[in-house]
Amino acid sequence: MWRRNLEAGDMNLVVICALLLLKVSLGNACASGRFTESGQCCSPCPAGFGVEVDCGKENTKCAPCPQGTFSSSEDLSRCLPCAKCPRSVPTVSVCSATQDTQCECGSGFFFFGFHGVCAPCSKCSRGHGATRECGLEGDTVCQVCAPGTFSEDLLSTKPCQTCRRCSDSEVEIRSCMPNSDTLCMDKKLHILSPPDGAGDAEAVSPSTGTPKFTPQDEGGSNNIVVYVSVLAAVVLGLLVYVAYKCWRSCKQKKALSKARAAELGASPEGEKLQSDSGVFLDSYGVQDNQPSKGTKRDSKQDNRLYVNLPPHRKEEVERLLQEGGGRGWSHLGTALGYEPEQLDLFGHGEAPAHTLLSNWAQKEGSTLGLLCSALARIERPDVVTALNCPTQGVSVV
Repeated sequence: MWRRNLEAGDMNLVVICALLLLKVSLGNACASGRFTESGQCCSPCPAGFGVEVDCGKENTKCAPCPQGTFSSSEDLSRCLPCAKCPRSVPTVSVCSATQDTQCECGSGFFFFGFHGVCAPCSKCSRGHGATRECGLEGDTVCQVCAPGTFSEDLLSTKPCQTCRRCSDSEVEIRSCMPNSDTLCMDKKLHILSPPDGAGDAEAVSPSTGTPKFTPQDEGGSNNIVVYVSVLAAVVLGLLVYVAYKCWRSCKQKKALSKARAAELGASPEGEKLQSDSGVFLDSYGVQDNQPSKGTKRDSKQDNRLYVNLPPHRKEEVERLLQEGGGRGWSHLGTALGYEPEQLDLFGHGEAPAHTLLSNWAQKEGSTLGLLCSALARIERPDVVTALNCPTQGVSVV
């Protein structure tokens, strides 16, 4: 009896060991990376299906995604809700069981379904290449350049390029790296050569045991001097160019500051009204209705839509918000009710102020009254002035 129980225990131990060995040997072959209690690989749900019962004692149980949800890849996740395109954004394809809604956001933007906005496309940094372009399928997907490829651009949406190979008449100075191409030099330059009297044998330094090279002749030394001189001239030219750009930028900023001070100083009473009570003047609208000395209008009662403003006034508002120091477009976005995650997405683009106002203009009730109220809360009367009277001063009755 005791011997029979011992044999049964040994058989159980053998079965357990066999299952463990099978699990270890098939671990790499299991796509999900998870197993049931009996050692069976958990099956992922195909596209268009979601997990109904998680893998545990038994294998995964999947069910078709209901209407209004989708699952685009084979995994162990559940069906996701379909996104909706914003206003004025064309719908390329409606949501299906295997694909989310696709929206045409235009060049340089992609539809971020989680937040429901058109976000600017990301760019790959130096040493990384794009494996998927930004578009209908989503944002740019970047990856480190594989051996034999490189990307020298600081910000790019291109894939990695193939490394250059030096020809038979060239010698490789530096091998290819992910962030720089191969560097080759013509063998005919002969900058370094064995010393005289060495013949075909290579001269060796007695102290270090390494090959010793000297300039071939006076011509080789002259070549080095020429290269150093050219390099110094290039560096000096770059320094002069940078200094000129900095001087010009400072000069433009000073001129802009004087222009703003003159514009605000021309109507101190109007500025006082804007800072104290949130009331601003609209001489642009007065010219059409009452060509008198001026009038005042409550910004909350201005029901004109921002999208109907002339393009030059929109550009002026975007420029002021872009150069607005500490209270620029991001503070305005917070005042308009945007989440920090959405503002971070807008900040990836080259013109975040334009992206913010273009996205806000697509919403219902995007009037100048609401915009001016938000600008008053962040203390930007200069932008309020640009919205209402960009070409002439305003007087108060």
